[in-house]
Amino acid sequence: MTRISHARSQTRPSLYGGELSRRVTVRDIAAAKENGEKWPMLTAYDAMTASVFDQAGIPVLLVGDTMGACHLGYDSTVPVTLEEILVLASAVVRGTERALVIGDLPFGSYQEGPAQALRSATRLVKEAGVGAVKLEGGERSARQIDLMVSAGIPVMGHLGLTPQSVNAFGGYRVQGRGETAARQLVRDARAVQDAGAFAVVLEAVPEELATEVTGVLGIPTVGIGAGPNCDAQVLVWTDAMGLTPGRVPRFVKDYAGIRGTLDEAARTFAEEVVNGAFPSAEHAYH
Repeated sequence: MTRISHARSQTRPSLYGGELSRRVTVRDIAAAKENGEKWPMLTAYDAMTASVFDQAGIPVLLVGDTMGACHLGYDSTVPVTLEEILVLASAVVRGTERALVIGDLPFGSYQEGPAQALRSATRLVKEAGVGAVKLEGGERSARQIDLMVSAGIPVMGHLGLTPQSVNAFGGYRVQGRGETAARQLVRDARAVQDAGAFAVVLEAVPEELATEVTGVLGIPTVGIGAGPNCDAQVLVWTDAMGLTPGRVPRFVKDYAGIRGTLDEAARTFAEEVVNGAFPSAEHAYH
């Protein structure tokens, strides 16, 4: 049995567009599952961007180890440290008022066992102020989840394509194809739920499998490349807003084309400086 109560609350404000004078909590997430409400989640890595998403009503923000490629210049999530997560998670918490902020447990911060996981999660809660943590793995991470939840720290799971295991996978590949792999993913999802997680991310898994998992779990599924039938959807914000250069996964939709906008603005600024158009009189002190 999951440890999250799923009691229906018809008076509870909706996650997106609802008026809340407090932070979103895992109880709100559970109620959304019970009421069949879909909700959006984005990553965030700094106070200013997070404040925009918070004002837009995004109910859950993930300070993901995706910061490795998006902001820190690494070629994967593997090099990201807990200290780096702590700095950026603290900024996101300070920049928001309503969103539930979730901090990722990076590679090497929980694999040794439950005690290490609890120490790392405790730092994220105490030092950064996050409302929950996320970690990768199903059955292999169940004991870590159980201890953290028992200590009062809400946990989100992560199954399917788990980027911290990219070296073991041999690249970024769709997971859960084939009967054996699909049954293992279902077992992992049940293990995460039974250990007490309040939600689970399903990344890069076949739509049909994600639909099955969503139907059998009592906790919400958060899809990223897992089709439309998950309870929620998450994207890396630099992907979703068109800032990421080069090729992006097929499940990404560009909502803003920010990279082109920034490029044009930077070139215009440079040209105005070179030709003397900036600063003009209105931008000078006298």
